[in-house]
Parts: sequence; C-alpha cells; structure tokens
Amino acid sequence: MTGKVDEALSYEQARDELIDVVRRLEAGGTTLEESLALWERGEELAKVCRRWLEGARARLDAALAEETAEEDAE
Repeated sequence: MTGKVDEALSYEQARDELIDVVRRLEAGGTTLEESLALWERGEELAKVCRRWLEGARARLDAALAEETAEEDAE
C-alpha cells in the first residue's frame, strides 16, 4: 500500500496500522528484509498521520484566527 492508497486512509486507519507495524517490529522474529519492509511501511504511515494532524492544526488555527478577527471587529 503506497501512494494514492495511503492518501485515502483516514487518520485512525493509518494510526491503527502504524501501531500494528510497531508491535510486529518490537516482537521480533522477522527476517531483516521483513523488518526493513515493516519499517518503511511505518514511515509511510507516520507521514500520513502527520499530514492529517498538520491539516487539523491548520483548520484550528484558521478557526481561531477568524474568531479573533470577529472579536476585534466588535
């Protein structure tokens, strides 16, 4: 799963899959190649989560700025 499929993931889906990836890495028992693939997937999922959180922060900042502007106009 990469690229456009990742963009379709919700924050919660990406977070839950990332948690699973971390658990699998921490449990060990995988080959080096499997571990690298899991780590790469984890990095992709972390980016998806980061984009969602940055978008949420931008929306909050915009709403707060609008509220402040309305209060200043009063």
